[in-house]
Amino acid sequence: MEAPAAAHNPAESGTATESVQIVVDSPERMRELGLRLAKLLRAGDLVMLTGELGAGKTTLTRGLGEGLGVRGAVTSPTFVIARVHPSLGDGPPLVHVDAYRLGGGLDDMEDLDLDVSLPESVIVVEWGEGKVEELTDDQLHLLIHRAVGDTTDEVRHVTLTGVGERWAAVDLGSV
Repeated sequence: MEAPAAAHNPAESGTATESVQIVVDSPERMRELGLRLAKLLRAGDLVMLTGELGAGKTTLTRGLGEGLGVRGAVTSPTFVIARVHPSLGDGPPLVHVDAYRLGGGLDDMEDLDLDVSLPESVIVVEWGEGKVEELTDDQLHLLIHRAVGDTTDEVRHVTLTGVGERWAAVDLGSV
């Protein structure tokens, strides 16, 4: 299997707001970051997660799901590609997508109907760079760096970058 394309810098598009960097020192803290981020999310938001295998993308999404108050355990959708977690209250459902096994751009993801789900959902896409940006001009990118190789280092460096009008007014530093 071919490795996913290297992450691009959302700031290159010229529509990125200021980036915020956060250091996370454990899986529990990554989940807590997701809980805090959930407070900023609303229906229509696209969140793109990029990071090496084991970086904590699904752990962060688990926290997002808890913070959004959705039904079902948030687990990696690697083999099913996408899972929908309906809201237990009046909030938006969470659509969790793992695009690692998908090839090209949005055309390869057309069967998922993400464009239909986006207005009423929060869509979180792991490995989505180069595949889902066409869904909306407004996106929240999270780039998660971790030490690679044979290491027990649990420290992650997370860069949050809001892209588009939606995120221009959001203080990501408050997370």
